[in-house]
Amino acid sequence: MITQERIRELAQFEDQEGGALSFYFQPAAPRNKAHNEEAILTKDLVRDAQRRLESKGKNAGARADLDRAAQRLQELRSNGARAKAIFACSGKDFWREYDLPAQLAGTQLFLDRRFHLKPLAHLLGAFPSLGVVLVDRHRARLFDLRLGELTEREGFFHPVSRRGRSDGFAGYDGGHAERRVADAARQHFKVVAEFLKKAMEKGAFERWILGCQEPHWPQLEAQLHPYVAQRLIGRFPSDLAHITRDAIREQAERIFAESQQNRCHTLVQEALSKAGSNGRGVTGLRRVLRSLEMGEIQALLLGENYLAQAVECGNCGHLDAHLVSFCPACGRETREVVDVGEAILPRVIRRDIELFYVRDDAEFDRVGNIAALLRFRSEQKSQNSNAQPIATVADHPSLGRQSRLRGRYRGLGAG
Repeated sequence: MITQERIRELAQFEDQEGGALSFYFQPAAPRNKAHNEEAILTKDLVRDAQRRLESKGKNAGARADLDRAAQRLQELRSNGARAKAIFACSGKDFWREYDLPAQLAGTQLFLDRRFHLKPLAHLLGAFPSLGVVLVDRHRARLFDLRLGELTEREGFFHPVSRRGRSDGFAGYDGGHAERRVADAARQHFKVVAEFLKKAMEKGAFERWILGCQEPHWPQLEAQLHPYVAQRLIGRFPSDLAHITRDAIREQAERIFAESQQNRCHTLVQEALSKAGSNGRGVTGLRRVLRSLEMGEIQALLLGENYLAQAVECGNCGHLDAHLVSFCPACGRETREVVDVGEAILPRVIRRDIELFYVRDDAEFDRVGNIAALLRFRSEQKSQNSNAQPIATVADHPSLGRQSRLRGRYRGLGAG
């Protein structure tokens, strides 16, 4: 399973020789009994890439990676259940394989200086690190939901006190038994709440979803730490003893999809409304790139099919929307970037910036299909020497995990 640490590893990788291979394989339902469509498509992609390499007359390592990846994909049984991502670079002895949900746009192959992460970013938006908690009065189960896989993490059981055959004289013993049951349930919910608090402090999951019967929710809610309560994105009714794993996953994915759509819409409206009057929002490629370089961005918003050119300095890494031949920051020669939306992804991931891909929004389209909500504006900070500085994780990597959890990016998102 791909983790946040693995994603950072991919984002930090660079090969100046252009030998970073990104191979995304999307299984498709076969249209004939031969089941050979995927094999043909894969061979065609590999053959085209090999021709491009031969025309350049270099990078034998990349050709070896292509052959190995093609062979590896031929070994897969295309049952339509799982997709595959392969990231490789023989020149740096790098090879990584990851299983993914079968929800990629299609089988794709890229050879570049960096790994292409946009297909992965779309998936991570749909399936971030989620905790799914099921509780009743004396049991609790915790699941991890990551990239469509539901894995049980913890479970604990507290026996419930039971009444005897008689409630005693005038119901006296019965009243005591009921109080004991209520006290046991309250203690159980307290244990669950404390467990969730510690799990979130350790970074076990970013957000969580609750499944329980409606009468149990107020009892658990009363025990939750405020920070844990804020990270709850939704609830669904469930009978812990009888609900299936498929039902748990379907309910959790439905709730998260609705949450992401609402979150994306809110961020778009906030960024656009604050883009004027020197507020905490910017629109357009030039302004967004400047804010990204200044470390100002809290959330980045890109059109789902956004495509724009830019140039990048090979020396200092400066990205510029103006297609200049020499870097305005250090004077070195620049190189063309065909897809600036792909080029900025490694910086977004390394700096824990929240990312959403926006679809079907006419107002967002009118501002250029790219915008950002800012943590601060650097020019405002410089003008006001009395203003309290706003620290970011990028500025202070030594911040503790709990601080990072509160200020970090909350998973790539898809609106």
